Amino acid sequence: MRRFVRILVVGDEGVGKSTLITSLIRETFVANIQHIVPEVTIPPQVTPENVTTHIVDSSARPEYREQLEAEIRKAHVPVVLVGNKIDLREDHDASSSVEEEIVPIMSDFKEVETCVECSAKLPMNVSEVFYFAQKAVLHPTAPLYDSRAHVLKPACIEALKRIFNLCDADKDNVLNDDELNEFQRKCFNAPLQQQELEGVKEVVKDNEPDGVNIVGLTEKGFLFLHTLFIQRGRLETTWTVLRKFGYGDDLTLREDFLYPRLDVPPDCSAELSPNGYQFFIDIFQVFDKDKDGALKDDELEHLFSTAPENPWLNTEFPHTTITNEAGAVTLQGWLAQWSNANLVGLTFVLVIHNHIVISMTTLLDYKKALAYLAYLGFEGDTRTALKITRPKKIERRKNNITRNVFLVYVFGAAGSGKTSLLRAFVNKPFTDGYTPTSRKLNAVNSVEIEGAEKYLVVGAKLTPNAHQQRAMFLLQEFGSKYEAEILQNKRKLEASDLLCFVYDSSDANSFSYIADLRKRHDLDHLPTIIVATKSDLDLVQQRHEVQPDVYCRNLGLNTPISVSVKERQTADLWILQTSIAMHPANATPGLSDSSHGSSRVKRYLTATAIVGAILGAAFVGFKLYLHHRGLGHSATK
Repeated sequence: MRRFVRILVVGDEGVGKSTLITSLIRETFVANIQHIVPEVTIPPQVTPENVTTHIVDSSARPEYREQLEAEIRKAHVPVVLVGNKIDLREDHDASSSVEEEIVPIMSDFKEVETCVECSAKLPMNVSEVFYFAQKAVLHPTAPLYDSRAHVLKPACIEALKRIFNLCDADKDNVLNDDELNEFQRKCFNAPLQQQELEGVKEVVKDNEPDGVNIVGLTEKGFLFLHTLFIQRGRLETTWTVLRKFGYGDDLTLREDFLYPRLDVPPDCSAELSPNGYQFFIDIFQVFDKDKDGALKDDELEHLFSTAPENPWLNTEFPHTTITNEAGAVTLQGWLAQWSNANLVGLTFVLVIHNHIVISMTTLLDYKKALAYLAYLGFEGDTRTALKITRPKKIERRKNNITRNVFLVYVFGAAGSGKTSLLRAFVNKPFTDGYTPTSRKLNAVNSVEIEGAEKYLVVGAKLTPNAHQQRAMFLLQEFGSKYEAEILQNKRKLEASDLLCFVYDSSDANSFSYIADLRKRHDLDHLPTIIVATKSDLDLVQQRHEVQPDVYCRNLGLNTPISVSVKERQTADLWILQTSIAMHPANATPGLSDSSHGSSRVKRYLTATAIVGAILGAAFVGFKLYLHHRGLGHSATK
């Protein structure tokens, strides 16, 4: 709502403009006053609407024309038509003729909100004149109601329908008594007595039979009540409701409501707080109408009906996160998407069946996350749904990460298996064939580690129970076209928690690509892991000055982790990446030989590498055995 109202009193010479203002201030008639009285400021505590009110006098004389035009531009727009000096009217029946003159004026000029007759001399209706002027600014009719057709305007109907949907907690398309009382508490700070509730429903039933049913008030009934409020001059009731739900005078959601100020210092990020996670858990459960633990397309459509659109429209969502067999997004996948939404400044491109689809940038920053919290009906200050993390440099120095949202950049030569790795991360099946990556790809999921469930962007936190924690990871893969863009951009590079370099262990030239990539860019200050893919195929000697295991030891890193997506052998890669993200010094070149080297994570990395090597050797041996028996088959990448 506005903090002040500026009222300009305009009229011909001698109509009583200055006298009217003086009569309001002095509360009595003053016969002889100056031509133009100085501007008057009325403090908020003495006005019904609790806003500061400025009242400005004017003159109709030609020499004041320029000043008058300037004041008109500064004044608030609605017009109240005032008939002064009714004490001089001798014919008491003249009121009907006055009304006949005023009605056509109000019909032709929609700026005219209302008409008031008064007398500054008696005084009579003086305070009402300025009250209606103030009310016309604070609670205008024009945005809400078509006075000619006597119906709510479309924008008002859409806003009230959205409010109805948000207040319908159980999503049965009816406001029961509890929901009506919660609505009353939110908007007017007081519940209705049962007798008052029944009286409201009775009024609706008498005028709009479809507005009430056995459960409570329907959408039709809700709209009828607000039409009735406006027709009876109680516009402040409807405006109070609209403003409580974030609407401005133009009936769009206010900028400060959607995007409240939230300062995120450099090197920090915004994550969902426990309040934020609980909100997304609750809304998931409410819209999961069939209680199958997943949201189907129609349930998602209903969920996003109070927002401008589904934020993942045209992106093949939810196939790039965790879904059930029917393709509906699970709670785990749902939370992963919103955790991912709070990573700042990233570009999100989804991949499904190895085809790149439309880029999604709308949610990958905390401002958009705040907006969607508001759209979906988060109660209270949406900023409480987020928390600001400690600076990354401080956390890396302490080698103890308290954040719960992590970002992993995945680099590698064409055909090295990066896309398959990302698809495996979100439990998508392996597909033969190769499609070059032409845009950035994302995969987001959660990971369990050390007895607690962690989300691996390849990032976020969920605490449905006090003992359970999650960390969210976003794996982000770049085709060769975009790798240089990321590696040369210090801000984007510093946003990552882990660099994952992937090479094809069956391709002799694959490792040289990532070694040369690292050589061209200064990356030794960032946590690093190297992954050898396609361990189900024959291991080949890499055409590089040193072999991968020696290369890693020279950097103080653990040897490459061998995986086979095709055979579903990932050697706990996701848990490993989570461990590194939480204890980055153990996998940072130049730091990993320090006292951190004997840590639990360091030992875990080594153990995982050994297990991966043993599994790889066993698999190769089994393939040789099959070949000897004549049961072998041609290798595919």
